Amino acid sequence: MAMSAGPSDDGAPMSDINTTPLVDVMLVLLIIFLITVPVVIQTVPVKLPSVRYEATTTKPENVALSIRAASNGACEVYWGQTKVTGQELLDRSVAKLKREIDKQGGPSAPGLELPEVHIRGDINTPYRCIGGAMVTVQRAGFQRVGFISEPPPGGNERL
Repeated sequence: MAMSAGPSDDGAPMSDINTTPLVDVMLVLLIIFLITVPVVIQTVPVKLPSVRYEATTTKPENVALSIRAASNGACEVYWGQTKVTGQELLDRSVAKLKREIDKQGGPSAPGLELPEVHIRGDINTPYRCIGGAMVTVQRAGFQRVGFISEPPPGGNERL
């Protein structure tokens, strides 16, 4: 409510806006939202995996990719020690899977074990480079794609 502290010289009504009720309403709304937001936001209970560094079993049929960003921002993908383009990566991946499936007796052979792709990505490599390589090898038919990381000093410890 507007109040006057003394007689007005010009006799005009007071036109200042009283912001006290507005502040009161905003504080009440803030308190209501602070209480109700945690109740409204519900999450599905999931058990997250515990992380443990395990030694990678390297098989000769597995594919080792190294990925890094070039100084000009382009992505560099290496199949072993050979630099490949996106199309070459797809072609080599398809050929590798076909050779491995044929070597094991065809697609309907019992106990068919497909090779894996192990990706080593430089720490400064943008995710688009690593994600692009993953999509390419998955399009070729690889079902298992893993990441090679450096374990913390001290060996095989749980985080």
